[in-house]
Amino acid sequence: MTQNRSPESDAVLGPEDRLSRLEAQVATLAEAVRVLARGLENIPSQDVSPEEAERGARLAHELLLSQGL
Repeated sequence: MTQNRSPESDAVLGPEDRLSRLEAQVATLAEAVRVLARGLENIPSQDVSPEEAERGARLAHELLLSQGL
């Protein structure tokens, strides 16, 4: 997945703005990984349906798309 931002737009932003953008992207990626891991979790005492994994993957994908990642 790549972003459609030009290098020129990054050059216009100051270091604080770029850092804020990076922090938001990392937070989104971390949340996407948490959602995906939750969907893939296999708890021995419970039967986890394949739908749970699909739901986690879909939610993670939607999170990434919503942030342009």
